[in-house]
Order: sequence, then structure tokens, then C-alpha cells
Amino acid sequence: MRIAIVDDDPIVCQSLETILTATDTADVLWSANDGGAAIRRYFESPENHPDILLIDIQMPGMNGLDAAREILTKDPAARILFLTTFSDQAYIEQAMRLGTKGYLIKQDVAAIAPALHAVMAGQVVLGADVIGKLTGPTAGAGCKGPDDASDTAGDGIPHGRRTSDGIDQLLNERERDIAALVAEGLDNRDIAARLYLSEGTVRNRISAMLDKLALTNRTQLAIAWLNTHR
Repeated sequence: MRIAIVDDDPIVCQSLETILTATDTADVLWSANDGGAAIRRYFESPENHPDILLIDIQMPGMNGLDAAREILTKDPAARILFLTTFSDQAYIEQAMRLGTKGYLIKQDVAAIAPALHAVMAGQVVLGADVIGKLTGPTAGAGCKGPDDASDTAGDGIPHGRRTSDGIDQLLNERERDIAALVAEGLDNRDIAARLYLSEGTVRNRISAMLDKLALTNRTQLAIAWLNTHR
């Protein structure tokens, strides 16, 4: 796979490139040290679009969140994976609301290569520390849709649609099966194979669940499921 690395520490960029190249995990197309430079490099030419953009959160000038937002606005198909030292819940939630492919903590270097492969396979990747943040008492707080409705609960489900049993009563048996597999990080193809369904059926079922639960993406669905079953 071809990746790009964005981090304000050139040593980090070089170290990651060395590790990923030496292990035959990926070829590094380019690196940048701030969000603005990352956007410029990304859109210099189509050949500069990496399979995955590995990016930090806090950087001088434009931060990683703003850079990811601008890149995804112009290229919704971009695969962006955050790699940072910051495990703040607010950062994690903002990152996942953007529709990025995951959030890892830098200390877990061994997880980077498997995470890149998982993202290429269509999965959303969350580090162990990150999952703990998202499944806590306030998990999903702020994970709202474009309208940012004030009546949305902490798990992204409007108060009027919640029940004492969480989302279990709002979904039928097949939808619960699919939601559980989404929460495990499986993509539509793997879910279809596991449940003996077509990919189109899985895609349509997930879209219907998002509408039913007033959620905007499958990451919010996974968080809502984990909140109910933690």
C-alpha cells in the first residue's frame, strides 16, 4: 500500500517510514509537518493521493482535524487514520465524526501495521485506549448529525427514540446481528459472508438502521451498540 505521514516531528515521520518500509508494510509517498502542508501535498496531483493518510492531531499552523476535514470535503473517498499521543475523548469524537478510518495512540507502535491493513480491508480501527474512551459513560457525546440537534443523547440517539434497553428494542433480530458485527469492525463484505447475505442487503440494512436511530455513520452505530452492551 502507499501511505503519507503527517507529523510535526520530522524524526517521527522518518522513524515511521523506516519501520513501514523495512517490514514491507507500505511505501511512503511523502511526509509533511503540518496540516496545511499535508493538504498542499495531497492535492498536488492524483499520484500524490495515498491509499492511507496517517496524521497527527496537534501540529503548528493547521491541526490534523482541520486538515482531515478539508481533505475529506474535497475527496470523500480519502482514507485517513489518526496517529497521535492525545487520547482526549473530545479529539476522538471529532475525528470519528469526520468519517475517518480510525484513531491510534503513538505508544502502540506494534498496532500500526495491522491497523493499516485493516483500513485497507474497509474496517474502522480504534486503539484499545480509544475504545475505552468511546464506551465510557459519556461515549458518543457530541457525535451528532449535521443539524447538531440539542435533543440528542450522549450515545447519538435522540431522547425520544431511546428505551430503557438502549437500541435493542429499536432494532429487529437481523439488524441486531448486523449492528454487533459493525461494532466488531467488520466491513459489509465480511458481514455479508458471516450472515449469508448479499453486500447490497447489508448496505441497505445499515442505511435503514442509521435512519431509524437518527445516526449519521456506522461508527456512531458501533458506539451506540457498545454503549448498550458494555
